[in-house]
Amino acid sequence: MAEKATASVTDFEKKFLLKQMELDALLEVTQAINSNMSEANLYKIYEFTVRTNRQIKQLVLIVNDGGDWEEKVVYGVDKLDDLLLDKQFFSIEEITPIPNPSTLLGFEQAIPVKHKEAMLALVLVAKTPESDEVNYTFLQAISNLIIVAIENKRLARAQLQEESFRKELEIAKGVQKMLFPEKLPHGPRLKMQASYLPHHSIGGDYYDYIPINANQFLICIADVSGKGIPAAIMMSNFQASLHTILRQTANLTEIVEALNFQIIESAGGDQFITFFGAIYDHKLNTLVYVNSGHNPPYLIDDTGTMTTLTQGSTVLGGFDELPFINEGFIDNLSGFTLFAYTDGLTETENPKGEQMGNEPIEQYILENYHKPLEQIHNDVLAMVDNFRQQEPHHDDITLLSCKVEPQK
Repeated sequence: MAEKATASVTDFEKKFLLKQMELDALLEVTQAINSNMSEANLYKIYEFTVRTNRQIKQLVLIVNDGGDWEEKVVYGVDKLDDLLLDKQFFSIEEITPIPNPSTLLGFEQAIPVKHKEAMLALVLVAKTPESDEVNYTFLQAISNLIIVAIENKRLARAQLQEESFRKELEIAKGVQKMLFPEKLPHGPRLKMQASYLPHHSIGGDYYDYIPINANQFLICIADVSGKGIPAAIMMSNFQASLHTILRQTANLTEIVEALNFQIIESAGGDQFITFFGAIYDHKLNTLVYVNSGHNPPYLIDDTGTMTTLTQGSTVLGGFDELPFINEGFIDNLSGFTLFAYTDGLTETENPKGEQMGNEPIEQYILENYHKPLEQIHNDVLAMVDNFRQQEPHHDDITLLSCKVEPQK
């Protein structure tokens, strides 16, 4: 009777010590989480807890890390390359015995770790031969505690990154807004109109109107390779360079050469810019232009004759020195309508994957150049919407037009 009583007390003490160990482990994990300990240290505490539990022979903690399942804690197993997981374990709802442990490196139980119906992790475990039973519920609880804390850290980190990106985006949008002229001329002889539809919140298109003196002004449109913040930053540098260079010279060849140098210095050949710039002289009735790899604008003079403005150079930023530069020159130009655009317009696709191309735009401008510029822009954008139907825009679209009335 005494021996039985002694054995009973010993069993009770073992159970008490085990419960005490589990409570201490939960307390340690909770304190580590509250002290904002790193993910790596939380995994170390988890592994230490597993190793001090003499009832556990082997364990692997597999965590869903952004869609990829990764083994974060491994204990008691040498060759994980042989661990072929059956996909059925990733959809279990409760602690599930493994039907044939010998086929899965001896693991006996699969324990799901879930939060709000989402499967965050999976624990595979096997007990030591001398153990009566492993408290799988405790193992699930402490696994859930650790994994949910790590998942919350990941979500908080993602939220901070998103907030940081949002602030960067707001700054970039503000910078880009400053690129465009606040007001375009709308006088009795000179009128201009611009429309800008960025593919994202910010884009890499640019247009400008810059008075040079009482008789001359520059009109330009450009498109930087790439999208988003990098493109917007590159274009802001381009705009600043253009304004600085224009204060030093009104020679378009010199302007384009200097812009090309600045882009090479800034981007090192990783980005390039298509550019069209034209200087009109009210007194001489002349237009000088350079087209650097940009979609050729259309110019219709006061007789209704259309000219496609193709003279110029290759794209800016593609070569250390431009291989050629040819200025276009048109004289006796008392009145005209000029329509320029970026390639997002002509590369608009319909649901069949067909591009709109420049033919319908060219035909429309030729037939409707006499209309008010605002109506021309509205009509062209309506053509785009009708063509693409429900297909989204794949690039920024910028329209820029200028109308000079003939001198009376």
